[in-house]
This record gives sequence, C-alpha cells and structure tokens, in this order.
Amino acid sequence: MLAFNRRVLEQAADDTLPLLERLRFLTICSTNLDEFFEIRVAGLKQQLDFGVAKPGFDGLSPHDALARISDIAHSLVRDQYRLLNRTILPELQASGIRVVRRQEWNKRAQAFTRRFFKQQIEPVLTPIGLDPAHPFPKVLNKSLSLIVSLEGTDAFGRESGLAVVQVPRTLPRLIALPGRSNSRADFVMLRSIVHAHVGELFPGMTVTGCYQFRVTRNSDLWVDEEEVENLLHALKGELPRRRYGAAVRLEVADTCPREIVEFLLQQTQLERPDLYKVNGPVNLHRLAAVYGMVDRPDLKFTPFVPGLPKRALAGKSVFSVLRRGDLLLHHPFESFGPVLELLREAADDPDVLAIKQTLYRTASNSPLVETLIDAARRGKEVTALVELRARFDEAANIHLATRLEEVGANVVYGIVGYKTHAKMLMVVRREGKRIRRYVHLGTGNYHTGTVRAYTDYGLMTANPLVGEDVHALFMELTGLGKAVKLRKLLQAPFTLYRTLIKLIGAEAKAARAGRPARIVAKMNSLSERGIIDALYAASKAGVQVDLIVRGICCLRPGVAGLSENIRVRSIVGRFLEHTRLYYFEAGGQKLVYGSSADWMSRNLHRRVETAFPIEDSRLKDRVIAEGLQPYLDDNVQAWNLRSDGSYARAKPGSSLAASAQTELLDRLSS
Repeated sequence: MLAFNRRVLEQAADDTLPLLERLRFLTICSTNLDEFFEIRVAGLKQQLDFGVAKPGFDGLSPHDALARISDIAHSLVRDQYRLLNRTILPELQASGIRVVRRQEWNKRAQAFTRRFFKQQIEPVLTPIGLDPAHPFPKVLNKSLSLIVSLEGTDAFGRESGLAVVQVPRTLPRLIALPGRSNSRADFVMLRSIVHAHVGELFPGMTVTGCYQFRVTRNSDLWVDEEEVENLLHALKGELPRRRYGAAVRLEVADTCPREIVEFLLQQTQLERPDLYKVNGPVNLHRLAAVYGMVDRPDLKFTPFVPGLPKRALAGKSVFSVLRRGDLLLHHPFESFGPVLELLREAADDPDVLAIKQTLYRTASNSPLVETLIDAARRGKEVTALVELRARFDEAANIHLATRLEEVGANVVYGIVGYKTHAKMLMVVRREGKRIRRYVHLGTGNYHTGTVRAYTDYGLMTANPLVGEDVHALFMELTGLGKAVKLRKLLQAPFTLYRTLIKLIGAEAKAARAGRPARIVAKMNSLSERGIIDALYAASKAGVQVDLIVRGICCLRPGVAGLSENIRVRSIVGRFLEHTRLYYFEAGGQKLVYGSSADWMSRNLHRRVETAFPIEDSRLKDRVIAEGLQPYLDDNVQAWNLRSDGSYARAKPGSSLAASAQTELLDRLSS
C-alpha cells in the first residue's frame, strides 16, 4: 500500500495532468495513508500488545515492520506537504484559486471570518481547560483538534495553562470567501478561522499558542460472530467504538513546541516514531472540496459520457437482448445503465417472480437499492445478501439492510467467518411453461458512484448453466447444506484456489512439453503464497507470465533462476484499476475469467468469491483486446516492478505514447 501511495503521489506531481486532478491525487494519497494506519498499522500494534510475533510486511516481525513503515511513511508525508506547498498551492494561486492564510487576510476577509466564527462556529465549540477535574479528552478518530496554551487565571482562579478545542465534523473544513467568480475563488481553512479567534473562547486570558493536531485510531471492528445471536445488532453496538480505538498516529502542526508535542504523545500513549509534523492541514483530504467548489473545466479531466454496447441501445428490453446472447459491460467506459434497467424491468414485469442480489458496497442514495425496495413493495420475492462487514461501510449497510427488511425483503448477512464479496444479481422470470434466470456477474461493486471511477467488467447472461450455478450459490448462502458442484463458475473458498493452481500448473506442463503457454492476470493485489509459488514454478518451466497488479504485490519478477519469465506492472491513472481478469493459454482454448477475487489469502480462503468464464468467442476477444493488451502496452501510466521490489515508471522511449485508459475512453465512451 505504501508503494502504491508513492505512485499516486507521483501522479500528483505530474505536470502533464490537469491541476485540480493533481490536487485530487494528492488528497487520495492522504486518505489511503489514513486507512493504512487505521487498519494495517493498528493490526501490527495489536500484535505487539498481545505478544504475537506473526511475520508480515515483507516477512518482518511486527516491531521491525513498524519501524520500517515509520521510515517510509515519514518520507511520504514530507513529500506530500512539500508538493502541496511548493507546487500545487502556488500553481492554483497562479490560476486564480487561493487558499488564503491568516496573515494574508485583507480587511474584508477579516470581517467575513469574524462574522462566520461568531455565527457558525463559536456556538458549537466546547473548549476544555485541562485540570484535575477536566482531564485530556479522548478525541475522535481523525477529527480536527486544537491545543491552546494560555496565560492568566480564569473566573475560578485556575491557571492550568492548556486547553483543547475539538472541532465538530458538522462544520465545513473549507469555506469560500465572498466575491468569487467562475474563474477566481479564495478559500480559507476552518482551522485558520478558529485559530484566528480562539482567544474569544477564553475571555480574560492570553493565548500564547494554538496548534492543530489529529489522532488516528484503530478502526478495525471485531465481533465474535460465533458467539453473537444477531450480527447486525452486534455491529451496531461496536461501530461507536471505532471513533475511540487505540491511538496509532499523531499529526501536529510543525510549529508546535516540543513540550506540547511531548504532552500530546504522553496523552495518546504514542511514541516519537508515531509522530508526524506537518506544514499545512493535518487532513489533506479536506482540500479535495476545492475540486467541486470551482467551475474550472480547464483544470480538470475532460468529461465523458459512458458508451453502450450496440446490442443494448435504448428502447430494447434487456430480457430480449439477453435471450439473444451475452452482454459484456466495461466500466467506466461503458454505462452501468443496462444493469439498472434489468432491475427496473424486473420490478415492473408481472412475470418476474424473484430477484436475488449480493450487496457489498453501494451508495446510500443508490437507484439500484430504491428499485429493489420498489420490487419488494410490488410483491416480488426479493432476497438481498447484505455484507455488513464491508470495511468502513458497515453503518451504511446496516441502514440499507433495515430499509429492505421494512418493505418485506428477505435480508441475510452471509456466512459466519466468511465475508461475501461475490457480485451477483439474478432475476427469475416465468416465460410460458418454463422458468428462465437472468444473471449479472461483476468484478466490482453495485455502486453507481464508483462505476464512474473504477474500471470493472460486468457479464449479463441468460445462459441456463450459469443461472443454475448462481441459483445454487444463493441457496448455499441463504440456507444450509453442502457445497454443490458448479458447472460454470468457480467459487471461493471451495474451487477457485485449487482450479487456479491447476490452470497455472497446466501452463507449466505445456511449456515443458514445448507447447505455447501463457498467463496474463489483472487484479488489485497479489499476496497468496501458494499462487506465488505456482507462478514461480511456471516461470521456471518457461511460461510467459504477465501480471497487472495495481496495489500490493509480494511476488518478485525478474529474479534469476526463479521468475525470469514474469513481468509485473501497475497502472495508476484517471480511474482506479479495480478489474480482476485471469487469462490462460490452455492449449489454444484461451480461457478467460472475470472475478471478484484478488489473489490474496483472504479472498481465496476466507471469503465467498466467484470467477465467471467469458465463453462467447467475440466477448472473449474483446476482454483480451480491451481489458488486458492495452495495459501491457501502456507506457504512460504504467509502473514496472523490479526484482528488488521497487517500481520504475514506464517511458515511451522511441515508441508512440500509449495510455490504456485514454485509448479505452476514445474507443468505448460516447
């Protein structure tokens, strides 16, 4: 994850990209780092607390891993703020967009910020003077706080010298100053307004210093699923604790005096390696609001309209289209509309008997969810498998599950001990004397927001064998019984891993026999040891292996005698590369699978996942030509993994510049 963040930061530094897009990449780097600390670093610290010496992070002990993470993360944070202050903010200012510091406020800005403070901010602030009756508060996870040093005594004769001001999340972190136009805009940070007027919170006392800080806490939820009677209620009870988990990181203003820094470290029970001093907002993500607050298309990527496959033009029934053949959707270049239309038709159609769907992540105001609710109200048999444990979406999924239950839908939460990560939608329809199943299988979530920002594939089909498999999977997930043999789909935790090992081994056998052999796979992360060992064996046998891995990759390519025939690259561009595709030469059969699963232990052994074959020869060729080959040819947004674990950015050299995402936008969008 830290290596991926470095690549994201390089995108923010790329002056060939639009300026506001570079700002977004910078804020994405910050939020990724937040999650890394909340989950990964927190997990390592927990291992130390419990005396566990489980190797992780490149095989290091938890103690050594934390030390290495600290070194890398500190370097990354320094570079983030250097880029912000030396490049991004000055270039924004040159373009007419300013984030104005306190010392730069003119009289008009001073008057506005004072009025804003008195009317909007001061009424919701609760300053806490620190004394024996008011100990240091347990500040919220990732919330903006200020520590204030004071001189003098208050009305009760107290002179503790320190106070804490927690800034509620209900307040906007970025405020536009009056007088902005479409082309020019001035903003101030909320922290600057509070800082400028903080003395008004302590009448009669003298403020000698005011410094922002932020505490990142362990945000991983834990529920003993085998002990609780109701997972939804248990998670509801656990969610509030996420705000106040054990501290794992302290960020402070770089102007904060040493004695106050030491005090904050003591109060949060953190050590020097956990401290990050920053020259700017403690939460860079707050600057992302600039993107939506200014109308500057010249500083953003060119908008696009997702295309539609020719067979899915408006006015045609999705049912009739799928009866004639499979439909393949490549997001975000192609629209998610046909999936929504399938659900809408199903909700309206009197011949539709049932709708079943898995929901891992979805938008709170999703039209997809509203359609499911509408279908349930119309008397359809609606079954929703809602994964309550989708990290950071637990609260949203609890709300979603409650809404569906209220309209009479069957809501289930999957299997104890296994997250349901598979993306499946099935519509059961009566057609004459027979029952036909219409299915959508995807590599990404049913989220109408991320389908415009993540690359993914979706297969829509009326293939009866696929329908029977999906039916069997839903029966397995909602009921009880042994896993049945599937005809078309591969399923984790049962058949997916062993089939992948078998397919990789078959390529190795073909290579040893002198026959053509090749493996191409695209995914988010690769860390499963058995898969890595099988790929090493295939490489030694002579199989050409090409891996497109956006994030974590524990395999080392190009190592003499081990992985000389393996190439690994990561694509970091306008869209988040989220697609999982597997290709095997298979003696000329060219087996192609789309999947919900990365090649990680958790996906292959501890989750419910699917991999679905692309069997239509036309669609199979499309996947190879659109989903794999352009990414292997990319020399603009690609980073090649070297044998030492570092990445080198691909360069066009003497060949023409080739960007997979740009090519697909030109080819597929309207």
